[in-house]
Amino acid sequence: MGGVGITQFWVAFISICLQILITNFDSTLMASSHPVITSYFNASNAAAWLSTAFLLTSTAFQPLFGRVSDTIGRKWLHLASLFVFGLATTGCALAPTIGIFIAGRAVAGLAGGGVTAMGSIMINDMVPIEIRGVFQSYLNLFFGAGSAAGAAFGGFLCDRLGWRWTFGMQVPVIALVMILSAFTIPSSLGPHLARNSDKTARQLIASFDITGSILLTLTVGLLILGLNVGGAILPWNHPLVITSLVLALVSIPFLGYAEKRAERAVMPLWILSRPPHANLVLSNFFSMVGINTILFNAPLFFQAVLLDTPSMSGFRLTAPWIAATVCGVSAGFIMTATRRMKPLLVIGSFSMLIGAVLLTAMWPTIPPWLATTFLIPPNIGQGLAFPATSLAVLATCKQEDQAVVTSTLILNRSLGTVLGVSVSSLIVQNALWQLLEQNVTGEGREEVIKLARKSVEAIRDLKGIHQKEVIEAYRQTLTLTFGSAIVVFLVVVGLLSVIKLPRLGKQGEAK
Repeated sequence: MGGVGITQFWVAFISICLQILITNFDSTLMASSHPVITSYFNASNAAAWLSTAFLLTSTAFQPLFGRVSDTIGRKWLHLASLFVFGLATTGCALAPTIGIFIAGRAVAGLAGGGVTAMGSIMINDMVPIEIRGVFQSYLNLFFGAGSAAGAAFGGFLCDRLGWRWTFGMQVPVIALVMILSAFTIPSSLGPHLARNSDKTARQLIASFDITGSILLTLTVGLLILGLNVGGAILPWNHPLVITSLVLALVSIPFLGYAEKRAERAVMPLWILSRPPHANLVLSNFFSMVGINTILFNAPLFFQAVLLDTPSMSGFRLTAPWIAATVCGVSAGFIMTATRRMKPLLVIGSFSMLIGAVLLTAMWPTIPPWLATTFLIPPNIGQGLAFPATSLAVLATCKQEDQAVVTSTLILNRSLGTVLGVSVSSLIVQNALWQLLEQNVTGEGREEVIKLARKSVEAIRDLKGIHQKEVIEAYRQTLTLTFGSAIVVFLVVVGLLSVIKLPRLGKQGEAK
């Protein structure tokens, strides 16, 4: 295992799995706990910033960890990320004001992004590509379990322990994995360019892509800020939203120019322009757009069309999550046994497409169990395709490029997540307004439309024809929204169907 003893490797691997679990638990914790926290500080208007602050910093700075760890080594950057993550989590637990809490979430996002990226990069260093799929499966299991636990049990823990202890209880776990990592992760992981290169310190600093790093961080940060704030916190026509998105678009050509000239680009252009790397990375970006379009809006269908309670609509996502987790774990073993990745990519992409088509066919009286079943194919597709993509993109690049490729892949998944939520929300907002205007008739029409747009729960209290009209407007809106996922998944199918990939262990041999 990369020159590491068996016992040492397994302790290090368990430590990395626990880190993935705790960082993903923390990243989704706000989904169900933010009402308790904002109520404590009497700051309900700041609710969206609790998640936005974490997402903004984790996504914007994550791509830098690959190149930085190439220069100074994996271990110390990893330990520094864990230490800062622990401090930030402690700060959240002790925060006296909502402002300090949000600042703590921002720092936790930056460090948590580093912990996640470095965990994947170090596994790539220690595990041969031929058997890496199995270990990737275990990471997928902890990734999914952490994400699901944070979203599902965050509110419960806040009710039982209090929100401060919900953050505080993470600190001993972070301290434990930091100690385990310090004693078991080899200091030799990574190229260690600062130590092994014949260049002087000044030459190494000059060769580091500082300009590209700054531009990439600014571009991603502005894009995330505009997409996440627009429609959720501020209207889309607000100057902050417009300025953020315009500046992000304007900075893209400058970023491309900087990366083209850089000796060691923080995000090399060949990853996004040369097949099969570009096909694999971009397929994950578009897959996340489609998957999050579905998962973000499925609860809305259950509540607005089938009149489920919020808790029941969330519970219905359990089966799709289990399907994704089982397939994600199985995919690693399948790839290790067959040494082939493309079959899983193709099956996964078509499964996501079929799922989106099924969702557009849902009707107002569809049995809830059948609607839940329609959510399973997209999650099966994600579970099969994502581990295969992670392995395929590494199998088709050199060892020295694997850290930066991993960072770029994670970045594109994060951007796809944000774009899927933002664009689908924009579709829902605009389509719903028009369809309510078309569908709702009769006395009190304006009041019904206003009520239906303001509160989904109010639909259950509507009477007679007005309830049917509002339900139909929501159904048509969500059919259109799920239809946008079909377009995205068609792109994914096209990107993955045309590529040739090597068999594991035979990097130069395309099959």
